[in-house]
Amino acid sequence: MRVVAGKYKGRHFDVPRSFKARPTTDFAKENLFNVLRSYIDFEESTPTALDLFAGTGSITLELLSRGCSHVTAVELDAQHISFIRQFLRVLKAEPDVTLLRADVLRFLKKAPGSYDFIFADPPYALPQLEQLPDLVFNDELRMTNDAPRGGREGALLKEGGLFVLEHGKAQDFSEHPHFIGHRAYGSVNFSFFQ
Repeated sequence: MRVVAGKYKGRHFDVPRSFKARPTTDFAKENLFNVLRSYIDFEESTPTALDLFAGTGSITLELLSRGCSHVTAVELDAQHISFIRQFLRVLKAEPDVTLLRADVLRFLKKAPGSYDFIFADPPYALPQLEQLPDLVFNDELRMTNDAPRGGREGALLKEGGLFVLEHGKAQDFSEHPHFIGHRAYGSVNFSFFQ
C-alpha cells in the first residue's frame, strides 16, 4: 500500500497476505483524488472525512496525507483495525483519526457527527451495497438525539459535501436523486453523490 500524494507521499505499508480486504488500486486511487480536487480543496479547507469499510486504511491514509483535519474510519474486521492503528502510530497520526470497529450499516443508522467528505468501499458482493446512498442521505433513517449539525438536523454529509461510493460494474446509480457523476478505472467504479 502506497501513499500517492501529500505529506506522507511515497510511504509504503505492507498489507498482510491474510487480509480479506480488496484495497483500492494505486491507479484508481490516484485518478479518484485527481477528480476530487475539483470538488474539495484539501489544503485550504482542511475537511473532515468518513471512510466506511476502511479495510487496509489506504483511503484514510491518503485523506490524512492530503490535508484532512480529521478522518473517522469504520471497519468491522479486528485484524484490519489493528493494521490501521499500527501505521497511524508509525506516522504519529493517531490524534487525527477516530478508528471505530463497527458494522457500517448499523453505524450509518446512528452515526454522530457530520462530514465534508464520505468514502465507502464495501465488498462488491455486499447485498445492501445499493442501499448505501440512501443510508447516507436519508436523514430520517439516522436521526440521533444530537443537536443540528452541518446545516440539516441529523445530516451525515455537510451541505455541499461529497459522497463517493466504490463499486463493481454491475451497479448503476445514475437514477439516484443525489447522483452527480461516475468514473471507471479498469474494474474499479466510483459513483459521486452530492
